[in-house]
Amino acid sequence: MGLLSIKLPDVGEGVVEAEIVEWHVKAGSSVSEDDNLVDIMTDKATVEIPSPVHGVVKSITGDPGDVLAVGTVIVTIETDGAGAVEEESPPHTELSPQVEPDKPEPAPTPTPHPEPAKGRGCERSLASPAVRKAALTADIDLANVPGTGPAGRITHQDLEDFIAAGGRLTARPASHTGRAKRTGTTTQKIIGLRRKIAQNLAHSKRTIPHFAYVEEVDMEALEALRAHLNAARNEDQPKLTLLPFLSMALIKVLPEFPNANAHYDNEAGVATKFEAVHMGIATATPNGLMVPVVKHAEAMNIWTLASEITRVCAAARDGKGTKDELSGSTITITSLGALGGIASTPVINAPEVAIIGVNKLQIRPVWQDGAFAPRKMMNLSSSFDHRIVDGYDAALMIQQVKTTLENPATLFM
Repeated sequence: MGLLSIKLPDVGEGVVEAEIVEWHVKAGSSVSEDDNLVDIMTDKATVEIPSPVHGVVKSITGDPGDVLAVGTVIVTIETDGAGAVEEESPPHTELSPQVEPDKPEPAPTPTPHPEPAKGRGCERSLASPAVRKAALTADIDLANVPGTGPAGRITHQDLEDFIAAGGRLTARPASHTGRAKRTGTTTQKIIGLRRKIAQNLAHSKRTIPHFAYVEEVDMEALEALRAHLNAARNEDQPKLTLLPFLSMALIKVLPEFPNANAHYDNEAGVATKFEAVHMGIATATPNGLMVPVVKHAEAMNIWTLASEITRVCAAARDGKGTKDELSGSTITITSLGALGGIASTPVINAPEVAIIGVNKLQIRPVWQDGAFAPRKMMNLSSSFDHRIVDGYDAALMIQQVKTTLENPATLFM
């Protein structure tokens, strides 16, 4: 028998430390070659560390949320080889985001590792965020659910079998008022992607003086055109949503407002303005907010743009987006779809200097030609970095976007 020590690998690009996101093994677990041992997160992405050998895990180092230096021994595995202790770093691992492939929630609120609620089991259960969410919805204590996955991991099937067997928790007895008191609390350690989101947004709000601007847009003509194009499209053409039209409007006006299609390096005091439009699309995924990017959107027609938006957003939700598809945006669009509300104040995706927020499209009474008329109206809520974009220029830019959307034929001229 021999012991193999596996070190936290150097994933390149200047990364010197990584955060433990989730262990898939524990001491005593049997592992096969290429089994996933642990998920780690760097500043770039989440990476799976596979086992290079068959054997039994003797020890692991670090808990979820701990940040370890590159080169730290994180796992020791007993193998059938020689008795000498060996040290090995797994082969260089290609950075690729790992996102639960469940359907996205309407807002980026899921967290990768919620702690069990007090009074609902003292031992942490091994399960994915999607399984935890399903258990919470069904009022199930995961500490009572036997797991059949690796290292006792609880799968969707395990949870469904437990519920089918009558394992659903019984309802709390009602009080004399007919309603039960809610006394439980839940604590959770913010780690992994959720912590990275928190850090990035806090940095943006702390360092960027946001300037917000809201304008309403009459969408009657554009919605009529969109409906016509969707009805007449070929089978191989995607269904058009609002996003490709808004993207084309931005592409059309941004050459006149280069300060808004830029990155700002706060430490160097340098603004880099881009001729290319790499359109970021803020997307809710099961693990949190991600911004997949349509590269060189300025070179695409409406159909190609729609296809690329659909493709990169789906890849992000399914955990299949590449590093290139999840970085490098020069300006971002954010939309809550039908939940869009009347107005919002979106947070800029640093180092960008502008973000365009889409609010809910709804029919409103509009005074027109001496009478009120029902019109399809939508608000655009945008934020700008006031250090780089002046308020007048921001307002003028959004007014030009508004004019373009209200006269959609100009998108194609």
